[in-house]
Formats: sequence, C-alpha cells, structure tokens
Amino acid sequence: MPPRRRLSHERRVLWLALVAGLPGVLATLGLLWAGDWSGKAQWTLGLLVAGAWLVFAFAVQENVIRPLQTISNLLAAFREEDFSFRARGTKGDDALAQAMAEVNALADTLRQQRLGALEATALLRKVMEEIDVAVYAFDHAERLVLVNRAGERLLARPAEQLLERGAEELGLGAPLAGAEPFRGASEPTVVDLALPGGAGRFEARGSAFRQGGLPHRLLVLANVSRALREEERQAWQRLIRVLGHELNNSLAPIKSIAGSLESLLARETRPPDLDEDMRRGLAVIAARAEALSRFMEAYSRLARLPPPQLRPVEVGALVLRVAGLETRLKVVVREGTEAIVRADPDQIEQLFINILRNAADAALETGGGVEVGWTQPRRAPYVEVVVRDEGPGLPKTTNLFVPFFTTKPQGSGIGLVLCRQIAEAHGGALTLENRTDRPGCLARLRLPR
Repeated sequence: MPPRRRLSHERRVLWLALVAGLPGVLATLGLLWAGDWSGKAQWTLGLLVAGAWLVFAFAVQENVIRPLQTISNLLAAFREEDFSFRARGTKGDDALAQAMAEVNALADTLRQQRLGALEATALLRKVMEEIDVAVYAFDHAERLVLVNRAGERLLARPAEQLLERGAEELGLGAPLAGAEPFRGASEPTVVDLALPGGAGRFEARGSAFRQGGLPHRLLVLANVSRALREEERQAWQRLIRVLGHELNNSLAPIKSIAGSLESLLARETRPPDLDEDMRRGLAVIAARAEALSRFMEAYSRLARLPPPQLRPVEVGALVLRVAGLETRLKVVVREGTEAIVRADPDQIEQLFINILRNAADAALETGGGVEVGWTQPRRAPYVEVVVRDEGPGLPKTTNLFVPFFTTKPQGSGIGLVLCRQIAEAHGGALTLENRTDRPGCLARLRLPR
C-alpha cells in the first residue's frame, strides 16, 4: 500500500480549530432550525454562524503558525550569518514574548561572537603577513592550502601559484618530514635548505590540526643562519679572549725569564750564582708550562662532555653515597621521599661531588657546616636536590658560570660550568644563590622525573 501522507503542522492546527468549534456550530444550527424562525432568518443566521466558525479557525491557525514562521525566518538568517533581524512582540511575560526575547538575545550574542571572530581572524592574518617567519599549511595529501607573505618570498612565487601544489614539488618535503609531530620530534629541527627565495639554515617546527574533519599539518620555517653566525662569532671571540689571556699570562714570564737567562749566558764573565739563577729560571718556565698544559687539558675536558646514558637512578642512594665521600667535615643529609630520575649516574655523581666539594671548601673557611636534601614537590615534574653551606656566601653571582672564572687560588674555573652542562644535558637546571636566613650559599639542582 502507498504510504499515507502526513498532515502538515498548519493543517493539523486548522483541523483542530475546526473540530473544536464544530459542536457549538452544530448546536447553534440545530436551535435555529428547531425554533420558530423564518426560512430567510434561518439561512442568514446559519451562514453567519458558519462564517464566524471558519474565520475563528483560520485566526487560530494564523496566531499559532505566524510566530513559528517568524522564529524560523530569524534562525534561517542566523544560519546565513545575518544577525541584523529582530523579532517583535517581546514585551510582556507570556511564553511567546519570552521566546521572542530569547531569540533576540541569541542574535545579540551571535553577533558579538561573530564580530570577535572576525577581529581575531583579521589580527591573525595581519600577524601572519607581517612576521618574518614562513608559515605553510598542508592538507592530508600534502598539498599546500595556506601560505603567508614570508612563505611567498621564500619560494619566490605568489600564493596563487603555490596553493594546491605538493610539498615535494615546492621543495618542502624534507623539512615537512623532519618536523613531523607524529614521529616524536618534540624539539625543532635545523635543516639546510636551498630555496628559490633564499638558502641557509632554517629551524623547522611542525604541528598538526584538523579542519573540516580532515587532518592538516603546519610547517613553520625560520631562517637562523644570521643568528647562528652571530652566536658562532661571539663564541669565537670569547674563546680567543680566554685563550689569549691564559697564553699571555704564561708566555710573558717565560719570554722574560728566557731573555734574562740568555743575557746571562751572553756575558763574557759569568756570575758565580749563574747555576742557581738558571735553575730558578728553568723552574719558573717549567711551572708556567705545566700550568698552561693543565689549562688546555681542562678546556678539552669541558668541550668533550659526552651525551648522558640515561637509566633509572635512585636520588637518595646517590646523595648518601656522595655525601660519604667528603671526609673533611660531616655532611648532614636531610632525607626526603623516595625519588627516581632517568639520568647518567656517573655524570650526576660527578656533579654532586663538585657541588659538595665547593660547599665544603666554603664551610671550612668559616667553620660552618654543610647539609644536603632532596624533595619531590606534588604535581611538579622534577626532583629538587638542595645543598646548603654556612660559608661566607657568594660575593658576585653573575660570573659563576663563566668558563675559567674562579675565586679560589688553585681553582680551574670549570667545575660549575661542567656541573651546569651536565644538568642541562639531563633536561634540568642548576642555580646558585646566597642564603637569606644566614650567611652561606644555596645550590639548587632540578632534574626531571
């Protein structure tokens, strides 16, 4: 059998209104024909009653359907992002007035949100155009769908000629694959690129997002060649200053003493204490040469720090073992909760030895003590080891981590630098500061869990 057609809402309302008035109409007509009325009056009154019945039914339909049509038109305008329309009849406390008022409030809210989104989008586009970083967005098929002005300059073509082209065709396949966020590359990668608009070393960052339910990838390229060259130049300048200072400190007295000894040997009549002068001069030359050799060895050690071999390390056991190695004074250990980090035990042990040795050296100057402890703050992603001493404190903290800077007569100036390199290689941090409760120094080491 063919399916029955469903009555529309308008027809149902009309039929309900007609059915509701039908008993009254029939009763009125029955009274008219049963009464002592003339035929003309009966037909006239009957037509009036029937007409009033139909007018009333259509009026009910109009009053029910018209507000629904108004709300439907408003919602259709909202769907088309036209928020300028408003509904009438919002005064009063009846249900229909409240519904119309809520629709108008919804229009105001959507209008404000739309304006905010448009302003944010305009700001984002302006920033994208003005930043000197190339930004590319690729769809799931690695076709370019978005590029900023810096990206156009890097590829030396306008956006109209770049969109919908593949990453390999544009020469961005390698950096896109290297900055793939799904392959565990949490850190940006530095790649060498030769593109139509520029060549050099670029820092590539990648991330993923979804648009229209489909996965997309974002590639950001920043030219770091100039910055790297500047850093390299400054590093070479620092290295040359340090090496020149140390070499001059050793070669100047060697040259002076060698010249003095040569002048003594050039005399026709040799002084009676020539042998003693020669021994003293050669001893000074040997001492300065040995000091220069130690300096070069220390610098080589600082530059050859191997990458850490990570494995689980119990912090408490390591601290207790290192504290027992200090025999000049007793190191007080404030034991904390059990804490395990992934670290290279040899490098971390060397770090603790250096810190505790420095703390003991400072405490021996004043006759104070040294204590060490560790904590694992709640919800913190790190374990913190703190070494406190009761020494004279730090006169100046700005040069503590400058290579070969030392306040000790026999210090090499690489201990703290080496300690900081070890901490940073493990993803942690090492800081030194003066104590606030009493004289002394506080060393704070944080290692990720």
